[in-house]
Amino acid sequence: MPGGMMIPAGRNMPAAGMIGGLASYAASLGQNMMDGQHQLAVMQQQQHQNHGQQQQMATSGSDARGPRHDELLVESKSGSDNMEGGAGSGSGGEELQEEDLSLQRPRKKRYHRHTQHQIQELEAFFKEFPHPDDKQRKELSRELGLEPLQVKFWFQNKRTQMKTQQERQENTQLRAENEKLRAENARYKDALTHAVCPNCGGPATAAIGEMSFDEHHLRIENMRLRDEIDRISAIAAKYVGKPAAGMLPNSSNLSSVAAAPYPPPLSTHHLIPGAGDMFGSLHHHGAAAGFDKPLVIELAVAAMGELVRMAQLGEPLWVPALVDGAATETLNEEEYARGFPRGVGPKSPELRSEASRETVVVIMNHVNLVEMLMDVNQWSTLFSSIVSRAATLEVLSTGVAGNYNGALQLMTAEFQMPSPLVPTRESQFVRYCKQHPDGGWAVVDVSLDGLRAGGAAGARGRRRPSGCLIREMPNGYSRVTWVEHVEADDAMVHELYRPLVSSGLAFGARRWAAALERQCERLASAMASGVPAAPAGGGAGVVTSAEGRRSMLRLAERMVASFCGGVTASTTHQWTTLSGSGPEDVRVMTRKSVDDPGRPPGIILNAATSFWLPVPPARVFSFLRDDATRSEWDILSNGGDVQEMAHIANGRDHGNAVSLLRVNNANSNQSNMLILQECCTDATGSYVIYAPVDVVAMNVVLNGGDPDYVALLPSGFAILPDGPGAGGGGSLLTVAFQILVDSVPTAKLSLGSVATVNSLIACTVERIKAALAADPATGGGARGVNESGGG
Repeated sequence: MPGGMMIPAGRNMPAAGMIGGLASYAASLGQNMMDGQHQLAVMQQQQHQNHGQQQQMATSGSDARGPRHDELLVESKSGSDNMEGGAGSGSGGEELQEEDLSLQRPRKKRYHRHTQHQIQELEAFFKEFPHPDDKQRKELSRELGLEPLQVKFWFQNKRTQMKTQQERQENTQLRAENEKLRAENARYKDALTHAVCPNCGGPATAAIGEMSFDEHHLRIENMRLRDEIDRISAIAAKYVGKPAAGMLPNSSNLSSVAAAPYPPPLSTHHLIPGAGDMFGSLHHHGAAAGFDKPLVIELAVAAMGELVRMAQLGEPLWVPALVDGAATETLNEEEYARGFPRGVGPKSPELRSEASRETVVVIMNHVNLVEMLMDVNQWSTLFSSIVSRAATLEVLSTGVAGNYNGALQLMTAEFQMPSPLVPTRESQFVRYCKQHPDGGWAVVDVSLDGLRAGGAAGARGRRRPSGCLIREMPNGYSRVTWVEHVEADDAMVHELYRPLVSSGLAFGARRWAAALERQCERLASAMASGVPAAPAGGGAGVVTSAEGRRSMLRLAERMVASFCGGVTASTTHQWTTLSGSGPEDVRVMTRKSVDDPGRPPGIILNAATSFWLPVPPARVFSFLRDDATRSEWDILSNGGDVQEMAHIANGRDHGNAVSLLRVNNANSNQSNMLILQECCTDATGSYVIYAPVDVVAMNVVLNGGDPDYVALLPSGFAILPDGPGAGGGGSLLTVAFQILVDSVPTAKLSLGSVATVNSLIACTVERIKAALAADPATGGGARGVNESGGG
């Protein structure tokens, strides 16, 4: 026992026992320390063996991994080395053992990224072939000195990277749009919380379309009573000598209609919920100043209800009939009087009533069709053969929900027939558009003459609820049911056209529906992206691009509209009948063209005549549009051959086409003259319209240039049946010319120019008669034209 150590003696343990216990404790402690060192050495050896196996596996698979994996592997190795270093710094014996194991460990292999050249080649190949096959991968690996698996995994990683970047960009865009919608939603909520009722001026307690029918009706009645108070106040102010504005605050100045008797209100059972909110922004100024605001609203809503019922009901309201081999429907007036006792007002006994209905399927989307009907310019272009001029006087409501649902417009229009012998029909009406709960749309017109004092008296016509119901169909088509219900005075119609006008075919629903169907086919052809084939007569086509095709169709569309507007008996025209011109009177009219890019400058003479032919309309149309027989009637061609240089079909009927013709005349100085011609036909009539065009200007159009600056003077023919059963009967033919007689707009029209034009049109008429009379296909002609009573 060393000195200084004292072992206390236990009471119950002898000294020898204590010494033995200490010895055994020391021996076990030493044994435990030796065992711990041995176990530590074994664990370190196993760890290095595992590390060597991982290194061997990484060596075999490193060629199949990308450079990013190599970086991660190097980082993981350096991390494990640090951990091993930290664990082995505890004792000197463990450091010696670590050095011995490091001598036995194989040397680590260094891993590198792909070279810059390899990455560039891989990136260039990825742009062309993001999904290479096995053969391409092997070829690429051979060129770059890589393994095929390395190339395969590089492309996989690259595709994943591109997809991640794309998703990140899309997420950023969607997040920005979401924030924008949130801000817009918050702005709308704030606006709704501070909304004010436009009718009564109080808080808007219910959203549009959510109020009850009674509440809506009360608001309409409140608005009507308020306007009535303003009107009575204006009348009383005349007698007491005080201004109406001083009697009641916020009263409207309706002095323009103060003297007019207040017409009885319309039946309110036709009102549609939500109409008051749609029309709450009506103004008492402009064109609407002569009408009572609540009555305009109720008139439009009542007309909409009547139109929908008339479009949906069948017999006995509508009587089926067979006209010209096609089924049509006419209105049973007695049943109409029973079914619509109040309607939109009583019928005038001085006017003749016309009502018809027609259903057609058109190749146009219902949304685009509604937009065209509510835009006055597109509407007048769509029905250029029926509408001679139209204008929107005032837009009372633009609709709700971002479309034309609830749109209300005051409009004026003039409806025409392609002959100077039929007066046009003028009408001032309100147009109302409504989307119904079943998804269908309805557009209704109704005249405003009955709302103005004395408006119905002396009127030549009145437009009762007329318009169309539009149903969406698959593949972009629409089903349109057209209802035309008018009252007209036909006393000024020439006797030659009276059977056609009295039958309802001149201004009826069948003509509107046929024109709509034909124009929709024309628009579909104009939107086609193909290039028309070469004409059937041989030779290369001159229309070589889709832009040139559209420009040529636009030019032809303007030509047709100019012809139809210049041949009618419009109130803006002053026709003069030339005496001594024969059984077919020739009517002439002069126009001065100044600063009009669509017409040549100078004095333009219009000449037109209408006459009867004992030939079916289809035969007349076929004769006039045939290039082979053109020299038989066209005096301007001087008997030259006509060659078709371009042909664009614009409808299912082969007669609907736009052509570019060249007249080859060896005896004329005007060789290679170009003629633009459009032929169109439907169930109610046919047209052959043409105009000489300048070669330089036409080349600009064929190259896709603007056709609005090409000067045109269209001439042509309008072919109509002579009555309701005219499938195999006679034809009513109108011949019209537009000729520039003087290039100076301020010059005076000479009698020699009038005589020349008169002789030209008379000679053309005689040639057409002679050619058709000699044609055996006409059936020999029942009675002569001179006996028809025309003219």
